Amino acid sequence: MATPGRGRTLPYRIEHFIVLLCVSHLVSGQIRYSIPEEMKTGAFVGNIAEDLGFEIGKLSARKCRLVSDNGKQYFEVNLENGILFVNERMDRDRLCGESSTCFISFEVMMENPLEMYRVEVEILDINDNSPSFPEGGFALRVAESIAPGARFPLESAHDPDVGSNTVSTYQISANDFFGLKVQTRSSGMKVIELLLEKPLDQEEQSTIQLVLTAVDNGNPQRTGKATITISVLDINDNVPIFDREVYKVSLTENAPAGTFVIKVNAVDSDEGTNAEVTYSFSNRASQHVRELYSLDPKTGEMRVEGVLDFERSPVYELDVQAVDKGTPPMAGHSSIHIRLIDVNDNPPKIQLTSVSSSVQEDAAPGTIIAVISVTDADSGKNAQVNCQVPTNIPFKLQKMSENQFKLVTTGRLDREKFHVYNIPILAWDSGSPPLSSNKTLLVTVSDINDNAPRFDQSSYTAYVMENNAPGDSILSVTVWILNLDQNSHVSYSILENPIQGMTSFPYISVDSKSGNIYALRSFDYERLKHFQIQVQARDSGSPSLSSSAAVNVIILDQNDNAPAVVSPVTRNGSATVGPVPQSAPAGYLVTKVMATDADSGQNARLSYQMLKATDPSLFSLGRNSGEIRVSRSLLDKDGTKQSLLVLIRDNGQPSLSATVTVIVPIMANLTGPEFEHSNLLQTSEGFSHLNLYLIITFATTSFVFLLTIIVLIAIKCRQDHNFTDGYKSEFCCCRWRNSRESFTRRSAPRESLNYDGVMDGAPIPGSYSYRYCLSPESVKSDFLFLKAYNSSLPQSTLRITDHKTNK
Repeated sequence: MATPGRGRTLPYRIEHFIVLLCVSHLVSGQIRYSIPEEMKTGAFVGNIAEDLGFEIGKLSARKCRLVSDNGKQYFEVNLENGILFVNERMDRDRLCGESSTCFISFEVMMENPLEMYRVEVEILDINDNSPSFPEGGFALRVAESIAPGARFPLESAHDPDVGSNTVSTYQISANDFFGLKVQTRSSGMKVIELLLEKPLDQEEQSTIQLVLTAVDNGNPQRTGKATITISVLDINDNVPIFDREVYKVSLTENAPAGTFVIKVNAVDSDEGTNAEVTYSFSNRASQHVRELYSLDPKTGEMRVEGVLDFERSPVYELDVQAVDKGTPPMAGHSSIHIRLIDVNDNPPKIQLTSVSSSVQEDAAPGTIIAVISVTDADSGKNAQVNCQVPTNIPFKLQKMSENQFKLVTTGRLDREKFHVYNIPILAWDSGSPPLSSNKTLLVTVSDINDNAPRFDQSSYTAYVMENNAPGDSILSVTVWILNLDQNSHVSYSILENPIQGMTSFPYISVDSKSGNIYALRSFDYERLKHFQIQVQARDSGSPSLSSSAAVNVIILDQNDNAPAVVSPVTRNGSATVGPVPQSAPAGYLVTKVMATDADSGQNARLSYQMLKATDPSLFSLGRNSGEIRVSRSLLDKDGTKQSLLVLIRDNGQPSLSATVTVIVPIMANLTGPEFEHSNLLQTSEGFSHLNLYLIITFATTSFVFLLTIIVLIAIKCRQDHNFTDGYKSEFCCCRWRNSRESFTRRSAPRESLNYDGVMDGAPIPGSYSYRYCLSPESVKSDFLFLKAYNSSLPQSTLRITDHKTNK
């Protein structure tokens, strides 16, 4: 049982290395246990709840679980009592090989709130293996001529255990010739050599039997034995000697097969065949080493044969020998130390521990989505890892520890824009070139009611023909719904909006589900031409959201009103107009028939037609103006009373009409030419009524102004009659004035005629006279004329007269 303890000797131990990181409710820490290997399934390891300070009853509620680094569950936790126990039997030798330490790591994860603790369980070695030597023992052939001090390497015993449980000492059985020399290399491996302490004598003893014993330091202590058979030979008494006792070389782990490693060289002092050597790996070289490297027996060149892996073994120590061809053959020994250089050949490994695969779109920034662990099997700089997610998404990574990250939100999410995120997670190491790996995390965004229904138009226009049937559909409105489920259920309603001082509800209704708008009554264009209502759409979310749109209802006119005569005033469908003088010329305006139509547009466009007349040739009717004019001169035989039946028709479909009977009395001639020019102006059919009225107004004003001028001039003529010598004629008021008399009687400079080149104020001789005249003709046409009496005086008759001397 692994139990914690302080200052006491216990079979197993627990070591606490707890570091808490408080970031957004996430707690991280570390705890370590130590247990021996080969423990049975269900064996107690430790109490997680007590060691971490948890309440045992909450382990199940907080979903306590173990997350293994390599995916294999060697341990489990009992959620009822918090005890960590062995789930699978572990062989340390198989798990960690000859490594001095052996750890199995996993994460203890708690939810609500999220807490993570890293647990490392050290697997302690037990002395369950005895040292062993190669089968058959050792056989050596030693020449009797070899001097004391010669060493003969022996293959070390193999013990899968580590630490104190592996081989600690070697012993050799008692004898007179050989001793045992043990050396410990830097890797901790013990190398044994048989040391010749006394010269051999083949004639005295040709074979020597020794027993080699390997002893470990375990409890209980275990041993392994091997027999050494030494044959004492004669003659060849020099062994090959390598030029180096140890060869050291560095090699990259990705070196391909055939790569040159090193060349060994040994020299034998003998001659002939006794000096010819061949190279080979010694018996201490394992089969695995022989698969990775090859040694040329003639040249001594060593090359890569298999696939090297720094992560499996960073250092190789190989023993080589050079054997001559003497009789007996002699062997020299050396070792090659190969140090592998790590290359970046392992990409990072990403492990996702998902906290939540769904997040609400109103989640606060900093909400934890997942915890990510990144590991790299390389070493040094090649094992330093980085991790990132794209910057154009509302998520980011925050570092928790050396190889752990958490994925959190960075801003508010919007499900209507992105309802799901495929978040690519990229991890890369710091090697050269760097290696990378990636994984994709799927995160869905759950909906909240954050979008009001939106009409596809801000305002609508519905056209309804008047006299419609109640219940007719006039328009259908729709909305865009961005939310989901209950938040997407919409109901429509009409907002209160007065129409002509009344509520809108008796006029319009809307289907709450479909959005179809119906007319509840028949509309009359002449009473109501248009109105506006507000349609509201409200969702079923909590809280519910709504929006509204204006609907402009336009009532279209229908030709349902006949024209009505407004002028002249009618009684019982007939009207009598002012008398027409018998002397009225052609074109004389008799009257103007005017009518109105309550409809609009083409339905109110009227035309006039004469259906019947006492004398159809006597009068004409303007089709568009409604003006009745005299078509020809009236004759004595024409009746004194004319009757005209006028039809007024609108332009609707179907057309509606009205009639009026116009009675025109004919009056006997009047003296005077007062009708000479009157009523002669005819309005073109193309003129509008406004243009005609403007022309009549302008003509009347001009006539009054002209008449006023004539009256003023006539009064002026009468006032000047007593001072004028001249001639009078009928319809004429003239005044003759002699220029000489004018200048002698009056010296007013204003009556002088001045010309260029003549002295200022010089009178003109009496041979020049002028008159001014008003006549009925001038009143009609010329208005006012200055007429020269002698307009062609020669220039020689002009002379300068002194005002004082009259000369």
